[in-house]
Amino acid sequence: MNKAYDQGDVVAMREAIKASATSLNDENIPTGGPFGSVIYKDGKFIAGGYNHVLANHDPSAHGEVQAIREACRVLGTWDLSGCVLYTSCEPCPMCLMTSKWANIGKIYFAATRKDAADIGFKDDELYALLKDGVYGIAIEECRGEAVDVMKKWHRKFGRDGQY
Repeated sequence: MNKAYDQGDVVAMREAIKASATSLNDENIPTGGPFGSVIYKDGKFIAGGYNHVLANHDPSAHGEVQAIREACRVLGTWDLSGCVLYTSCEPCPMCLMTSKWANIGKIYFAATRKDAADIGFKDDELYALLKDGVYGIAIEECRGEAVDVMKKWHRKFGRDGQY
C-alpha cells in the first residue's frame, strides 16, 4: 500500500491526539471539544494547541486555531508556509480556511468528520458548503486512537450543550 505519509507523520499525529486528550483532564467542565493539533516545520515541532471554546468563551478557539496562533507567535509571522498541520480530527471549515489563510501546505488528520458527528459535533451543513475531499490526508492507522479520545470525552462530558 502506497501511503501519502511516513512514520514521522504518525509520530506527529500521536502528539496531536495527545493534545486532544487534554480535554479529558478537567474533572468538572471541559475546556472545549476533544480536538488537538500540532504544527511542524522542517520536521521540527513548532507549536500545539487544543480546543478552548468553552474555557475562553470563544467559538474560534478550536485546536487548530490555537496551534496556528501559537506557531505564528513562535515564528514571528502570520505566514506559515512550509509548515504542516497535524490534527486529531478532520478540520471544520473554519479551521481549514484558517490553515489555508496561514499558507499551511499540508494538513493531516486522524478521526473524520463522521466520527465527530457520531459524538454530536454536526458541522455537516458547513461541510456541505465545501467541495468534499479537496484537502487533507487521513492517517488511517491513527484514527482509532483519535476516536478513542473523542469517545472518552463524550462519555465524560456528553454533548448536549449543558456543561
